[in-house]
Amino acid sequence: MTTTQVDYSRKWFVMAAIGMATSLETIDTSIVNLALPTLVKALYVDFALVQWVILAFVLTQATLMLAVGRLGDMLGKKPIFVAGFVISGLGALLCGLAPNIGWLIAFRVVQAVGVAMALALIMGIATEAFPPNERGLALGAIGGVVSLGIILGPLLGGVILEALSWRWIFFIELPFAAIGVPVALRYLPDVRPSGRQPFDYVGAALFFVSFLAFLLATTFGQRNGYGEPAILGLFGVAGVVFGLFIWWETRLSHPVMDLNLFRFRPFTVNLFLRLLSFVVYVGISILLPFYLVDMRGFSSTQAAYFLTAMSAAFGLTAPFAGTLADRFGAQRVVVIGLGVFVVGCLAISRLSLETSYWGLVWRTVLVGAGMGVFQSPNNSIIMGVAPR
Repeated sequence: MTTTQVDYSRKWFVMAAIGMATSLETIDTSIVNLALPTLVKALYVDFALVQWVILAFVLTQATLMLAVGRLGDMLGKKPIFVAGFVISGLGALLCGLAPNIGWLIAFRVVQAVGVAMALALIMGIATEAFPPNERGLALGAIGGVVSLGIILGPLLGGVILEALSWRWIFFIELPFAAIGVPVALRYLPDVRPSGRQPFDYVGAALFFVSFLAFLLATTFGQRNGYGEPAILGLFGVAGVVFGLFIWWETRLSHPVMDLNLFRFRPFTVNLFLRLLSFVVYVGISILLPFYLVDMRGFSSTQAAYFLTAMSAAFGLTAPFAGTLADRFGAQRVVVIGLGVFVVGCLAISRLSLETSYWGLVWRTVLVGAGMGVFQSPNNSIIMGVAPR
């Protein structure tokens, strides 16, 4: 039971609000990745520090998504989504006004909190706003918005970095929030559970601490070595706290994470593949601009062309991957996409100062296309095997 009946006639206004939030996140990711070499020079810092503009955002978003999703189920998705949209817009404004790298990283955390609150609920909002026989259409529309964002992001970023200050890579996000928040307030369905459900504060805190310690250990371990006592200590904290998290979750009737899902082998395997592939994809997205700008001497606009090739391949193949999965089977398409992605990654690892333009293009296209083909059927398997 719910407190408000859904008016399906508003579904495309809901999709507009969702699209604004999704576009803000996808464009932000691609623009900020491209801007890292510019930030190194503009803020007089090295890569070890500037990478935290990305890492602080990713770490915060990743550690909050689980708890935010649960809060949306308890309190209703609309208030959490709208609050997240507002916070992400405020965070973008503060990032653009940041006086130095320290404040920029801090404000990226604020922005990530808002993005996590909004993005964690997008799929759920879409399935509530559309009738059951049109939910595939809704999820496909979200995929189309993501595709458009990852294609336009690098091009938009290249133009901004060439013509304006780096601060505008954050200011450009403000119109999305300015338009999306009023639309969301007016049209999003306010569907809430009829009874109160307990929130697993202890489980959420344990997961946050464990995941954060693990991510910090892997991040600093790359720079300082994994044998350092501090790094080993972080891994130890992550392991112990995660063990406590598992123990705690098995005792509750309403846990923050339903561990029974991991009894389904297709769910577990495909979730692991998704995690691993996105870690690699994000790593390439962060490091490739430095190779193009600092090692090859390309301008930001020229570097954007190569990143756009990767993003376009991702965006153009993703919508068709679902059709291929329906025809040939999702698992087969996952294997094909993952195979293409691995070949592309191996090719990227062989880049040198003598690599031709076309050599750059086909390598980035392979990575993007492989990821695009892999993602949609991988999501389908994960969602399909999970109990309703």
